[in-house]
Amino acid sequence: MRVDYEAFRRDVMSVIAAIPRGKVVSYGLIAFLIGRPRNSRLVGRVLRTACDGPHMPCHRVVNSAGRLAPHWPGQRQLLEAEGVLFKPNGHVDMKQCGWRFMEIDSDDFFSHA
Repeated sequence: MRVDYEAFRRDVMSVIAAIPRGKVVSYGLIAFLIGRPRNSRLVGRVLRTACDGPHMPCHRVVNSAGRLAPHWPGQRQLLEAEGVLFKPNGHVDMKQCGWRFMEIDSDDFFSHA
């Protein structure tokens, strides 16, 4: 099935806007949340082109193992400033800092859309 890129992009950005400070989410979870579980790489492509400004917390997106985005040295500093914990291997501690999206009020999530 062909992806409507603009609709996909809007959906991705809506999820990213809802990620709370101090929490992270994986590319795959974003794809799942917008109903496109096989498009986690496309989520990454959206982030590469859409997250240039400080208004969108794209730094809160990591891979499923907690690895940071390649070629973004400032991501760790942004996350540490929010209290995100890291393991000795440099990956985000997903158990402690992974966003448990089911624990939010749906009104909070959809108010960002």
